[in-house]
Amino acid sequence: MNLRQSLCHYADRHPHDSHVTACLAFLDKAVRPFDRAHELGHFTASAWLVDADGKHVLLTHHRKLNRWLQLGGHADGDSDLAAVALREAQEESGLVDLIDEPDVFDVDKHWIPERKGEPGHWHYDVRYVVRASTRDGLVVSDESLDLAWVSIRMLADADDTNDSLRRMARKWLERETSTG
Repeated sequence: MNLRQSLCHYADRHPHDSHVTACLAFLDKAVRPFDRAHELGHFTASAWLVDADGKHVLLTHHRKLNRWLQLGGHADGDSDLAAVALREAQEESGLVDLIDEPDVFDVDKHWIPERKGEPGHWHYDVRYVVRASTRDGLVVSDESLDLAWVSIRMLADADDTNDSLRRMARKWLERETSTG
């Protein structure tokens, strides 16, 4: 499935998600939507990296943003965002033998403020579930200050969890309840 088909399939499952509407509109109008040099914004890909029991997600303490976030990064011209998410998960965690799910798990459009001469721009982030067979062997990359396995239930319930992480945590818990 190409990205348009994947986003449309996601939109069918989540018809009230304004982020997917924004992502589809951007995909339609941008000349180079996967290129980080695109002035208005670009697609990025993230991994909702869960452990084998599906109760914890791996978060990175992002060096530049100084916030705890899911793993992920720029597409750098690659339109296969599921592959980008898997690659970023491997690079940023040091884990091997990760398994990705091809369906879009979540989408988010968020503003990245101007920083060190780089103008502010939008990230159209497409998120995929990636599963780890082990929690051992983490390696903190240069992009991170730290890595931590965090309880998904805690993220869903905590008042100080950012909206994006809370939404993914709740979506994950709903999914696990309906399939488990």
